[in-house]
Amino acid sequence: MSKRFSEKTIDILIQLWYNIIRIKLYEEKTEMIIKPSTTLRNDYNAISKLAHERAEPVYITKNGEGDLVVMSLEAFELREELFRLKTTLAIAENQRLNGEKTYSLDDAEAMLRNYISEKA
Repeated sequence: MSKRFSEKTIDILIQLWYNIIRIKLYEEKTEMIIKPSTTLRNDYNAISKLAHERAEPVYITKNGEGDLVVMSLEAFELREELFRLKTTLAIAENQRLNGEKTYSLDDAEAMLRNYISEKA
């Protein structure tokens, strides 16, 4: 018995495939960057450069306590995209479980190959 996917799930898988390298690279960078608020106040450019180079959040402390998180716009957008994709995939999986039309893995692969060839 082959696993079947809804049309919405196929669309999500295509989006995930397209973004998987960017997301994978983003998630591999998990070391926390912590800087005091004085660095942000006195050397904004250093914080900005760090956030852009590392593409991850910079945690800002105030009086030794966590206060803010600063990140590059690109990193923020990637994080939001990942959240949207995961949410949409969860919805699609729920639709599949509720009996919506599904496709076999072979059908999904054919649709993916067709999508890629159209984009090339």
